[in-house]
Amino acid sequence: MGDFDNREREEVFSKKVRAGKRTYFFDVKATRSNDYYITITESKKRLEDGVFIKHKIFLYKEDFEKFAEGLKDTVEYIKANQEVVEKRYEFSETPEVAKTVDEDDFSFDI
Repeated sequence: MGDFDNREREEVFSKKVRAGKRTYFFDVKATRSNDYYITITESKKRLEDGVFIKHKIFLYKEDFEKFAEGLKDTVEYIKANQEVVEKRYEFSETPEVAKTVDEDDFSFDI
């Protein structure tokens, strides 16, 4: 196998979402045969030592509909069975100073 196998797949698109103490990355990448897939990464800074801990899942296009359906059903269940306080976070370089802004019109649609 060549050098291509040892490096990250080509990134086609990326969306960064800051949400409080966590940052989510939604990245579209391409396989060697140019099939697109999504990586979803959660990144959170560990307070003890400042190290970023990352968790990643890979989502392939043949699973998009089932994944979106499962996520939608799960979010709807939580909203129907427990009050959800939805906040919009304003990013600050200093996490201790980050402010939250309540938004009553925030909705989650898939």
